[in-house]
Amino acid sequence: MPKFSPLKNTLIWLVVLAGFAFALPNIVPREQLAGWPTWLPHRQVPLGLDLKGGSDIVLKVDRDSIVADRLETTIAAIAQALRNADIGYTGLSGSGQEIQFRLRDTSKSAAARKAFSALTTPVEAPDRPANPIRELVADETTAQEPVRLRLTNEGIDFRLSAALTQSIEAVRRRVGEVVALESVIRRRGSDRLSVQIPGLEDPQRLKDLLGQRGSVAFRWLDPSMPAQQALDTRPPAASEVLYSLDDPPVPYLVERQAFASAQDFSDAQPGIDPKTGEPVVDIKMTAEASPRLATLSQAASNRQFAFVLDGQVVSTPALGDVIEGDMVRLSGDLSEEGAENLAALLRAGPLPTSLTVIEERTVGPEVGTDAIANGLTAGLAAAAAVAACMIGFYGFFGLVAVVAVIVNLVLIIAVLSLLGITLTLPGIAGIILTIGVAVDSNVLIYERLREEVRSSSEPLRKALDNGFSRVLRSIVDANLTMLIAGVILFLLGTGAISGFAATLAIGSLTTILTAHSLTRRLIRGWYRRRRPKHLPRGIRTGFFAEADIRFMALRNPVFILMASLSVASLVLLVSLGLNMGADFKGGSLLELRSKQGAADVADVRARLDELNLAEVQIQELASARDILLRIPSQEAGDNADQTAMGLVRAELEDDYTFRRVEVVGPAVSGELTRAGSLAVAAAILAIIFYVWLRFDWKFAAGAVITTLHDVLLTMGFLVLTGIEFNLASLAALLTIVCYSLNDTMVIYDRVRENLARYRRMPLSVLIDASINQTLSRTILTAMTTALALVALYLFGGSRLVQSFSATLLFGVVIGTISSIYIAGPLLILFNRRNNRLGHGTTPQGTATGRAA
Repeated sequence: MPKFSPLKNTLIWLVVLAGFAFALPNIVPREQLAGWPTWLPHRQVPLGLDLKGGSDIVLKVDRDSIVADRLETTIAAIAQALRNADIGYTGLSGSGQEIQFRLRDTSKSAAARKAFSALTTPVEAPDRPANPIRELVADETTAQEPVRLRLTNEGIDFRLSAALTQSIEAVRRRVGEVVALESVIRRRGSDRLSVQIPGLEDPQRLKDLLGQRGSVAFRWLDPSMPAQQALDTRPPAASEVLYSLDDPPVPYLVERQAFASAQDFSDAQPGIDPKTGEPVVDIKMTAEASPRLATLSQAASNRQFAFVLDGQVVSTPALGDVIEGDMVRLSGDLSEEGAENLAALLRAGPLPTSLTVIEERTVGPEVGTDAIANGLTAGLAAAAAVAACMIGFYGFFGLVAVVAVIVNLVLIIAVLSLLGITLTLPGIAGIILTIGVAVDSNVLIYERLREEVRSSSEPLRKALDNGFSRVLRSIVDANLTMLIAGVILFLLGTGAISGFAATLAIGSLTTILTAHSLTRRLIRGWYRRRRPKHLPRGIRTGFFAEADIRFMALRNPVFILMASLSVASLVLLVSLGLNMGADFKGGSLLELRSKQGAADVADVRARLDELNLAEVQIQELASARDILLRIPSQEAGDNADQTAMGLVRAELEDDYTFRRVEVVGPAVSGELTRAGSLAVAAAILAIIFYVWLRFDWKFAAGAVITTLHDVLLTMGFLVLTGIEFNLASLAALLTIVCYSLNDTMVIYDRVRENLARYRRMPLSVLIDASINQTLSRTILTAMTTALALVALYLFGGSRLVQSFSATLLFGVVIGTISSIYIAGPLLILFNRRNNRLGHGTTPQGTATGRAA
């Protein structure tokens, strides 16, 4: 074995040591970390809400509300500007983003434009000072035509972004009013906020608060005419008709101008009226507003006013009846919970714009605890099965591989801790899959070492050196496709895709380090201590070397069968379609547990039928106490799904615990479909491009067709089994793409190498020889990966993980078969003119090409 660079050796062992140091805090209770020295790592892997329980609520800024506010404000500003310039106008109104009016004196057209020129002047945006934004533009019209102005899209986008930024603090205050738990509030995209609250089991009260803008005002009732008359005719210009919260709502004629609003309130607390015993809200006025209100009360103590909340009348008391010093006591048929919510809303202050709950994912803490326990069980089972397999086939070298895999897992945990990447349930699935796939690199190494020793007369030291040198490119290729997929999925994907992609990408990098560099140093240490002349006797894969299976003799019937299955899968996919989950078609998914005894499916169905929520699917789970509800999207806007969720919770919460809730609005489901499809398509194209660069076009085309065949069969499997197709399924499909390509490339690399070595050998015989030479790697990699997936399926616990692992397991089996009976015959098909696949030039990378 060669002498390694001291610097390289030091760096590798430092990386391993740092990995253990950064991973160590994850096995120490959090309260004990506070006592650790400051120079030691303290960061633990942050757990996703699906592992520790809590709620993730996504809020969307209502663009229509922004447009309506800007339209109203701009119309008022134009009217004021024209009055100040003493310019008469008529018909000032707006619709959508358009405003128009007529001048009474058309000769004053230029003066009118000058009067509101300040409104059309570009304004500087904080994030783009060099590129001012024009919020309002005036269209060119003749003097005889109405004056037309238009709110620009970039101006609306600017206001929307500003409102979103201002909403973060308002949302944080409202969350603080509901729960004393640490929350994470951040922007998501250009018009959304994500609110994550660990440990929150019932987010309904919070959603109720976040769903209200909280715009409050005291406005005088207008006694000039009855409200009904105002509705039948036209209300006075300074007044408007608003409705109460009653059922049916009662109309009130109120003045547009408020005499007190949210900025005049300094505090609000729920209380009980000592006279009536009813819940009330006591509002404390600011020092500036209190004298003004007292003066109004003395002048018009008996005059009624409307307490208006988000455009609806809550109550209409007389001003003198509710003022006590600097306090205003408001009632209005409030429940105790209603008084608490209203007080919290007033304390938190109004939102700058309306927010709509468009997505909710809530996991009970019990579910999170179960997920962690199941994930650890599945991981230990997978690790034990893979370790037993490797030690059984490779003896001492298998033990070295187990050590490398353990270090690999430690490094993955260390990177997650260091970068603060959240570990989710799909992320655990990605780690367990890495256990199976990472062993592939060790199998490649050991099989190459065995082959070098068997075919070379050089000393063992030289054979080992040649084997490690020639296998490096193979290991890099084997993990690069996974890395490409993981990075693109992480950047473009969301939710389950991102969690899975993070561990997949990190595992690809750590596998390159541990499988080659670390394993090489461990085997070098073995060689220096023992000075052996032969490989350890524990290697038991030699019987594969004697295999001489004529795979291509059966190529035609098997190829026709597999092609027929692909066509059948395509027909099933088009005719029956996939069982789309809530991620892609919207709706709600609820996992319930009966508080007493077994769940009564018939009773639940009867109670939900009365709510008129379309066809609700009810599925019994493994435990008799657990059921799964699927509520279709209500197709009446994002609020409709939240309303349906509220009805179900109110109906069932007395008898059932809501263990898991997922509500995906139609807007989100459409975006998830586009984003997920884009992520998978981009990853597949990137991988295909890489394969195209590495191989001749015939090899690349064969690999691509083989992979498409595997994807089609897997989708046919999903149609037949009815497994729900969700974001995790997309991640599974991409993993199958990577696995299939990797499997095919192993065989193609050997075919290409043999083409340069055996120029006169018939192609079918050469392909058979190549498949037999790589058979040990193909079988062992498929076996270890399958063992990891079986463990994940049996012990993963979650329905999501089970469907994910079942899909992957099917894909691994199909990918292994197709790498032989699809990839091989395609090369023969492409070689009908007998040009030996371009053997006249030595294939690039032959010396270091992949070999088992």
